[in-house]
Amino acid sequence: MRSWSPERVAHAAGARLISSPSRSNGPERAVIDSREAGPGALFVGLQGRNADGGAFAAQALDAGAWGVLTEFARADDAGRVAATTSRASPGVVLATEDPLKALHRLAQAWRRELQAHVIGVTGSTGKTSTKDLLLAVLAPHRQTVASRANFNTEIGVPLEILAAPAGTQVLVLEMAMRGQGQIRELVRIAEPDVGVIVSVGPVHLELLVTVEAVAAAKAELIAGLPAGGTAIVPAGEKLLEPHLRNDLRTITFGDGGEVRLLAAEGDRLEIDLAGQPIVLDVSFQQAHLRRNLLAAVAAAHAIGVTPSGRVELALTPGRGERLGLASGVTVIDDCYNANPMSMRAALEDLAATAERGRHRRRVAVLGDMLELGETEQEFHAEIGEHAGAVGVDLLVTVGPRAAAMSERFAGSVRSVSDATEAAALVPALLHPGDLVLVKGSRGVGLELVCRALRNGASG
Repeated sequence: MRSWSPERVAHAAGARLISSPSRSNGPERAVIDSREAGPGALFVGLQGRNADGGAFAAQALDAGAWGVLTEFARADDAGRVAATTSRASPGVVLATEDPLKALHRLAQAWRRELQAHVIGVTGSTGKTSTKDLLLAVLAPHRQTVASRANFNTEIGVPLEILAAPAGTQVLVLEMAMRGQGQIRELVRIAEPDVGVIVSVGPVHLELLVTVEAVAAAKAELIAGLPAGGTAIVPAGEKLLEPHLRNDLRTITFGDGGEVRLLAAEGDRLEIDLAGQPIVLDVSFQQAHLRRNLLAAVAAAHAIGVTPSGRVELALTPGRGERLGLASGVTVIDDCYNANPMSMRAALEDLAATAERGRHRRRVAVLGDMLELGETEQEFHAEIGEHAGAVGVDLLVTVGPRAAAMSERFAGSVRSVSDATEAAALVPALLHPGDLVLVKGSRGVGLELVCRALRNGASG
């Protein structure tokens, strides 16, 4: 937006320009935290649960922000700061009845200005790693921007669009949801021409109740694509079949799909890309990441890119990162989030990694899986059973729900009430050569365990 005038920014946002002191350029990005509101930033004052962001508009201007977008009631105070500041270039003040809707309108206008391909990525599990993989396969071929961790909501998605610089050719946006209508809103803002649904499974059942409802909520991405767009879906996923459209190109991935893995030898993968064989060298061994790579390859193909060469994946922190500790313990930091699908995949990865590395013991530190509704105890018990099936030697459950994992786990178990207790206990349980998986829902806070292991001691 750097090339836009304040008048154009106001028009795009549907806001009133209250103060525009001798500025001809636009902002470089939008922020909602006044502490990030330095030069080039448009501070958007949103109403939060605990605070009214608009109350910090004057503070943002004083910090050197390009301007502020806030409610009319807050605009007068901000305007007075803009008028009395001693800065050489006082900030712009924009006023609106609803700053969030104005943020959405502004992001949509900038997305259209970019004229970039937009790829929306969602799924019950794997959407973040697929987004990261798309960046890895596209960056050597196109000027690509991918959304950061957590920027996948009705606030985060527009912020990521507005952070994309002029000249961006591909914008990869992760899209999260907890209930119906949320993906639909993100699609309306981002207007993707390619939609990737990585997986469908039992998540957010507290609100959605059935997996069929989860599929319908994810399929809002398909419903929002323009005629002639492309939907990327798992091969054989019957829950998505009712939502497919005849006016879209549909590409399936995985076993039996149009994009599938033909052979794997070490880091070398041979992939059938809709009838065209390609070879990629990858920096990861995890089976679920290789499956997600197929979705990324399919999406790249949809915008005219044929991936090639080496794929260097930089995983978002907390999404399966390997940490080799000085104590001789290896940690798989997958603590960012969890559901039954991702738990199973992580346990299988633990087992496969242990086989390749000949580790001493397989240790799983598993926390509560949240938002599973009335069936949560059964889901947790099944994970305990699966942990035993893949050869976990020591299971540490964290939280009241995770305690149910011990019901069907025949090996050694320690159960604790929360992450703080786990962080104190786990380092003392480990020995050199152990391989440790740490995974649980975000609300459990298992990053405390990973931090304790990095900082410290092992028995």
